[in-house]
Amino acid sequence: SETAQLTHTVSFDATCIMNYRKQLKLAAEKLDVPNITLNDIMLYAVSRVLPRHPDLNAHYLGDSIRRFRHVNLGLAVDTPRGLMVPTLFNADEKSLREISSEAKALIAACQEGSINPDLLQGGSFTVSNLGSLGIEHFTPVINPPQTGILGVCGITERVRTGKDGGISVYPAMGLSLTYDHRALEGRLPRGSLRSLRRLLRALPRC
Repeated sequence: SETAQLTHTVSFDATCIMNYRKQLKLAAEKLDVPNITLNDIMLYAVSRVLPRHPDLNAHYLGDSIRRFRHVNLGLAVDTPRGLMVPTLFNADEKSLREISSEAKALIAACQEGSINPDLLQGGSFTVSNLGSLGIEHFTPVINPPQTGILGVCGITERVRTGKDGGISVYPAMGLSLTYDHRALEGRLPRGSLRSLRRLLRALPRC
């Protein structure tokens, strides 16, 4: 009731992120290293994009905006006790493997009811992933005083026309970014979504 929330939704060709995930999964099986999920890759990508869009990595305080030097990612977790949002601090300084390990530990602690209360605060931006539930589109709700939250949607097959006029099918993943319009102009969130899509399309060894 106190925020001016607006959601922008886009989709992108998820071929690269799916291929990268397969390569990491094979490496995990061969080298006996922790399994890295699509959610881990999304968290890593968000942590690299947010520093370029400081008004999204921020708190809106009414008459001022507090911008964070580091990305403290909130992870929306469904638990038997309801929704919890633990914080993965300084995600922008962590490797993909570190983010994967810490995110899994935070999620497990929330679901077991053993999460440290200090880890349920201090987030600068939140990611809510409903992709595993087959959700194609949703409107994530901001966790005030944060200025934004990213909703990660499921992967669906879509059809497109190529340059030669031929038709092909590709996997599309949806992204829904809700932001507080009091703190950001509409063009800024669109820019952050473009940055995120470019990064996800250019994952290594695609």
